[in-house]
Amino acid sequence: MYNKKVLSIFQNPSNAGGMKGANGTGKVGGDVCSDIMKFYLLIEDEVIKDARFKVFGCCAAIASADVACDLVKDMTIEEAQNLTSADIMEVLEELPSNKVYCASLALDGIKEAIEDYHKKLEKLQKKEQSE
Repeated sequence: MYNKKVLSIFQNPSNAGGMKGANGTGKVGGDVCSDIMKFYLLIEDEVIKDARFKVFGCCAAIASADVACDLVKDMTIEEAQNLTSADIMEVLEELPSNKVYCASLALDGIKEAIEDYHKKLEKLQKKEQSE
């Protein structure tokens, strides 16, 4: 059902776990299934320095989340927002057709974390201006 690359990433994800000091977090859940993904980003000077994830879901969800984290590390926020599910699929090489949505779900989680970062940054800037 899954190719060797997907199984290898699933069995040994390099970005699994939470992150202390994350300044952007995003949580998404699939409409198609019960997969839940949470992403943690550390962003400095508009560059994603680190990315981690926690997933409650299937093999494809875990592999997609791990690849998404690998891809966004050292990217600018703008570059990360321009990623597509095809970029994740290129790394994974293949997913069963009923699991392809996991790649899109992972990107949605990354984008939620970036949005959270912007909200926190805006709030901090307003606070500093009022002092």
